[in-house]
Amino acid sequence: MTSINQIRDIFSSKELTRTDLLEVLKREAKSISIQDIMQASAFMIKDFQYVQIGYREEFIEAYTRGFITRIREVKEYQLKRDEKLDIEEVKEAISLLATQEEERKGEDDFSPAFFRIYRVISLYTTFVRDEPIHPVGTPFPGGFEVKVDGKTYFCPVKEGQKDNPRAVCGFCIAEQDPETL
Repeated sequence: MTSINQIRDIFSSKELTRTDLLEVLKREAKSISIQDIMQASAFMIKDFQYVQIGYREEFIEAYTRGFITRIREVKEYQLKRDEKLDIEEVKEAISLLATQEEERKGEDDFSPAFFRIYRVISLYTTFVRDEPIHPVGTPFPGGFEVKVDGKTYFCPVKEGQKDNPRAVCGFCIAEQDPETL
């Protein structure tokens, strides 16, 4: 099983490429079992109990499907172009993810499986795929969703969540959707 410390080990060199990060994420993704995905799904269902009833089922379906699809994708993904990454940006993202996990460990419903998948997907989509963490079409309350216009991704909640210590919006590449300001 790969840990966040093993992900941090890739910083021992002076430069970091998408390929370097992808290889570490692939190893971790390959260690994630169907039981891990089921545990993570159960955690999300419980965590989404506070989402408005009209959106809850759609949220649960979108996020669970996203977890399963993305983990499979990480395992099989082949880079079309490699390039250097900003090591400091990746370190900040990993630090935020580690802090989020550490803060939640004491909670009754803590799910290590969720945080492993969440970490892999967040780093993969942001730094390897250069895409938003929530896939295009992910629903949000109010009938809004993540969308794309050309090469720019828009999120309806980016501004409201970018400083939330429990969100990954701070390092997600999506921009605030101007229609939802």
